[in-house]
Amino acid sequence: MKVKILVFNPFSENTLILYDETGECAIVDPGMISEEENESLDAFIVSEGLKPVKLLQTHLHLDHVFGTGYVAEKYGLAAEAHKDDLPLIELHKDYALNFGIQVNSNPPMPETLLEEGDVVEFGNTKLKVMHIPGHSLGGIVFLNEEEMILISGDVLFQGSVGRSDLPGGNHGQLISGIKKKLMTLDDEVVVYPGHGPATTIGEERRSNPYL
Repeated sequence: MKVKILVFNPFSENTLILYDETGECAIVDPGMISEEENESLDAFIVSEGLKPVKLLQTHLHLDHVFGTGYVAEKYGLAAEAHKDDLPLIELHKDYALNFGIQVNSNPPMPETLLEEGDVVEFGNTKLKVMHIPGHSLGGIVFLNEEEMILISGDVLFQGSVGRSDLPGGNHGQLISGIKKKLMTLDDEVVVYPGHGPATTIGEERRSNPYL
């Protein structure tokens, strides 16, 4: 599985495109907020000859869902997310205004609800779902066990962890989840977070000051 990072919107959010040798791909946390950003996403998909078949959400904070409606309509996909974050959908427009951002509508409601232990499949790729609340109530991560790749959303970053001062946040719960579910993984697992550069489990085990 290959991972393409596209950085979008004023929050410098990482929109990820996961794809393998079959050409099928999953779009994770589409954060596009402008026509130019939509075009950047589409251009990469076209350039690699990809077929989007999954629209995955690690969580539903506004910076990770700005482009969900566009992807859903453009590629005929329904979002997949954890049920505990669904209330954020109806708050999207109002929450965006708090940051001086005006959006025309709330993103579409996810139709597939993912839970701990679920396996998402596309092409020849399998992603294990792990629920790690604390940044948001419904925060999940996706683990490709075979290729040792973790899509961590806003749970774990290079040298940091997700903020827990937003509604539904809980720092103790977040750290506990990271230690129990992520720090038990092999050092070589590559971590692609929702913001910032990629890292590894080993690097975070050695040097992350929050862990």
